[in-house]
Amino acid sequence: MANLVDLTISSLRQLLDQREVSAVEVTRAYLERIEKVDSKIKAYLTVTGDQAMEAARAADEHMASGETAPLTGIPLGIKDVICTKGVPTTCASRMLEGFIPPYNATLMERLNGQHAVILGKLNMDEFAMGSSTENSAFFPTHNPWDLKRIPGGSSGGSAASVAARTCAGSFGSDTGGSIRQPASHCGVVGIKPTYGRVSRFGLIAFASSLDQIGPIARDVTDCAILLEAASGYDPKDSTSVNKQVPSYIGSLKEGLKGLRIGVPEEYFIPGMDPEVEEAIRNGVSTLKEQGAEIIDINLPHTEFAVATYYIIAPAEASSNLSRYDGVKYGFRAEGYRDLLEMYTRTRSAGFGPEVKRRIMVGTYCLSAGYYDAYYKKASKVRTLITRDFQDAFARCDCIAAPVAPTPAFELGEKKDDPLQMYLSDIFTIPVNLAGIPSISVPCGISKEGLPIGMQLMAGHFQEETIFKVAYNLELTLGKIGDWPEI
Repeated sequence: MANLVDLTISSLRQLLDQREVSAVEVTRAYLERIEKVDSKIKAYLTVTGDQAMEAARAADEHMASGETAPLTGIPLGIKDVICTKGVPTTCASRMLEGFIPPYNATLMERLNGQHAVILGKLNMDEFAMGSSTENSAFFPTHNPWDLKRIPGGSSGGSAASVAARTCAGSFGSDTGGSIRQPASHCGVVGIKPTYGRVSRFGLIAFASSLDQIGPIARDVTDCAILLEAASGYDPKDSTSVNKQVPSYIGSLKEGLKGLRIGVPEEYFIPGMDPEVEEAIRNGVSTLKEQGAEIIDINLPHTEFAVATYYIIAPAEASSNLSRYDGVKYGFRAEGYRDLLEMYTRTRSAGFGPEVKRRIMVGTYCLSAGYYDAYYKKASKVRTLITRDFQDAFARCDCIAAPVAPTPAFELGEKKDDPLQMYLSDIFTIPVNLAGIPSISVPCGISKEGLPIGMQLMAGHFQEETIFKVAYNLELTLGKIGDWPEI
């Protein structure tokens, strides 16, 4: 079957369950697709072809014996910030080049428990710090819709691989928009779950109070399948919440009657691309047609979110990345005379410019005399942003807003202007500060043929609400365009 790579996970599941196709055939089709197009996209850092075929054969055996789970035999890609036993995990950094974890992240244990097929590790901004996947120490990833443009970041490889049909679905991480922004730019669906819903054990830390693992997929149904498989309590993660996981698939029902959707005026700012605003307004009208009540809301502290984030996240990064010292594991520089010089040379050569920039900012914010002025004050503003959402959700069930102020920009366009790059995440950062769930769903396409995503947000552990609204938006708008030819 020549079109296996064009099918959704739910469609592949039906074919596999009906024995119309084998996991080996599906996996081989994806590996051939990677061989054909990934040299142009550059989504993969590592392709694990032999292990994938072995896993596919094992999946076929399990299905033959009647043991089938939602992801059995489904080929997936994994962001290279998630530990995979026996497979290199580099965080797209020279600091971890060649590092092979001796254990699996909890996510990997759950995927392996369902006999999913892992095709390889996906490119990203180094240590998940970036909005364009240009900060990878190895190479940038290209947007399948326009190879001259960025796929978004930091989970750029995770989104680009799904859009390029080089995996059926993928997992990324989201610290300030790193799942939703690339999903929007690549015309796919990506969700950042509630903080504590998916275990962070085995996720290499950037900012521990903000990081969260989530899936990227072709459509809302596939996203729900992936998140359901990944979610659940894990005693190995002290921030994991012991709360029952509902059926996300069961929440995908037609009609929004009785649901209140808030539209925040602070998310429609001067300088936003008019095509983005038009697509979001059109999407909101579509939700109203489906029966939802649309109300205007305010999130008054939104304007402080970027400044707050770029104090808290670098401060936590400064602490988390102090472990990369050339002593225990990872890269170690040569030609040093003493311990201090070894530290200096190792960290100077091992980290890229953006990572070093954030370490320096974070260390400064945590230093004696500045902690109260910066980190403590930012933590207070974070509380105000969280309260804004709590007040909003007292009036509405879901919030609809843009994901990014523009469609995907050109490679190199903002790389030398960190502030402009940081502003790419202006609409996604508040969600991470508050710890609430949020999804990006395609809602339009620009005149240049670039996807535009709508962001849907809800209260803590209200992923079911998000999926219901997203499903109805997708049903009504239909596909935004044919998958890009590469």
